[in-house]
Amino acid sequence: MDLGTAPERPANGHHGGPVRVSVVGSTGSIGTQALDVIAAEPERFQVVALAARRSLEVLATQAKALRPELVAVADDEMASALGRAVPRGTTVLAGPDGLAEAARRGDVVLNAVVGFAGLPVTLAALESGRRLALANKESLIAGGPVVQEARRTPGAEIVPVDSEHCALHQCLRAGGGAEEVGRLVLTASGGPFRGRDVEELAAVGVEEALAHPTWRMGPKVTVDSSTLMNKGLEVIEAHELFGIDYDRITVVIHPQSVVHSMVEFTDGATIAQLSLPDMRLPIGYALGHPRRLARAYGRLDWSELSRLDFELPDRSVFACLSLAEQAGRAGGLMPAWLNAANEVAVEAFLSGRIAWGDIAAVVGDTLDSFDSPDPSTAQDVVEADRRARQHAESALEHRGRVA
Repeated sequence: MDLGTAPERPANGHHGGPVRVSVVGSTGSIGTQALDVIAAEPERFQVVALAARRSLEVLATQAKALRPELVAVADDEMASALGRAVPRGTTVLAGPDGLAEAARRGDVVLNAVVGFAGLPVTLAALESGRRLALANKESLIAGGPVVQEARRTPGAEIVPVDSEHCALHQCLRAGGGAEEVGRLVLTASGGPFRGRDVEELAAVGVEEALAHPTWRMGPKVTVDSSTLMNKGLEVIEAHELFGIDYDRITVVIHPQSVVHSMVEFTDGATIAQLSLPDMRLPIGYALGHPRRLARAYGRLDWSELSRLDFELPDRSVFACLSLAEQAGRAGGLMPAWLNAANEVAVEAFLSGRIAWGDIAAVVGDTLDSFDSPDPSTAQDVVEADRRARQHAESALEHRGRVA
């Protein structure tokens, strides 16, 4: 498959035994589900490293159960307490460098860190020639140019964990080369606010935004789904992963969340991946690629599936989708600014500083101030992220004064 992916590797580890897996972000929603998948096939997978940002008790419990070679925590102050809690013989590291070191272990690295903080993990895994099971879309979106350079490391490859991109990956395996792809069709559930207008959404609160109708996710991703920013980020991610231009990437609303995405080919044929919403399926696909899991997740009962609905998103209500597409088309470090501004705005919404409708406004105001040159190093991306966050905070303060 010549669509930004490396040649398929053997299904087992490099040493001929179980696939050795490093799980970075092991205490979050994706990380804990990944450990469920691994536990279901212990003869096939072995956890060699665990890492998390702050959840010390959960991380220590995981380490006691799995006895990995390495455990890392991003918070330096937690290192000594973690060292006392893990099994004897387990190496304990702390700080961002510790998470990056965990990403250099094993055959497959799952990056399930939330937000821009996942960029060093993505780069460490790829630069060390690992297969990266990528659940942290922000690192690819914000750091696209430097991540693409790291992908050229011998042995490095990305298999996406996002359900939509995992679906596209599977559909593209069944098709031909990039020249035969007509369109990538990303599906979106529409989130909790599908069908509502701007007036109806003026006073929605955090609890409503977190009430996703089909998926169980962390708060940041769930809010992104409610604004359709998550889908906008996924458009950029699809472009970066598969090298398909933006004119051939489409978003449709599909409330049942059964069709996870589709590829339309130049001859009019469309291939789709269908299953019930269960993140363990794409997680297992990425960990075990190119061989599928023996255990089924999200299996459909065709006697009960009565309808599949599709509609176009209402961009007048969900402005974040168009903002993301504009940033993606601009390229360079504009997606990094988009991602940083969105992280700041979502955190402000979750903490009650702004209304739901202000998220898109803060992102738009920040993008209007864009002034970063094209990147050549990871530090350029970090600096762009810092500057964008400053502008986003200014936009928040301005909206507070206006309010």
